[in-house]
Amino acid sequence: MAHELAGKVALVTGASRGIGRAIALRLARDGAAVVVNFAGSAAQAQETVAAIENGGGRAIAVQADVSKVADVRRLFGACLEAFGRLDVLVNNAGVMFTKPLADVGEDEFDQLFGVNVKGAFFCCQEAAKRMAAGGRIINLSSSTTGRAVTLPGYAAYVASKGAVEQFSFVLARELGPKGITVNVVSPGPVDTELFGAGKTEEQKQQFARAAALGRLGQPGDIADVVAFLASEDARWVTGQNIRANGGMV
Repeated sequence: MAHELAGKVALVTGASRGIGRAIALRLARDGAAVVVNFAGSAAQAQETVAAIENGGGRAIAVQADVSKVADVRRLFGACLEAFGRLDVLVNNAGVMFTKPLADVGEDEFDQLFGVNVKGAFFCCQEAAKRMAAGGRIINLSSSTTGRAVTLPGYAAYVASKGAVEQFSFVLARELGPKGITVNVVSPGPVDTELFGAGKTEEQKQQFARAAALGRLGQPGDIADVVAFLASEDARWVTGQNIRANGGMV
């Protein structure tokens, strides 16, 4: 077992399942103590914690709705109370729907931007105040923002992820003097419950064929990229957007 992150503490939002769970497990395998954030999936979050502990790691689960600033502050407070420091923040929590722009309701828009943009923004704000020098912030976006003409129905989602990318680049400049790096990881289609919702097997295979490598991504593919950015090997990488998509974009 590698211990690249031994003595470090990582906070992963939306870590009860899918990509977030894979990231939490990978960072724990690399030696970090992990705060497993979840909004509503308490049992799955505890399963993630148990998997980390069974592997010899340390973890706690903390419920927080990142679209609420009070919850964000409580989440970071719980991290510092449990482990005394914060070295890695991974903003993975997100929601998604596809719908023509003309049909998007105000409540849908507010929920999407509340989690995807507001949540990541204020988590970054707390990290900027509390993170140890030399820390790492990694924000999850989407490779859909890199398509010259993206798929119909993605307007609201792409707008939210584009916002995350842009404030991440600014934050990289702001936190550079403290040695804190800020980067974005933009997955392509990843074979998760969220991605598969409402899609037929043929539709999923169409996405797979669109990648140069001819398959859907797996959560571990994204977790490995995040682990690199969290490591000392990525000390000279900041203000970047890594599109982990198998050559789709």
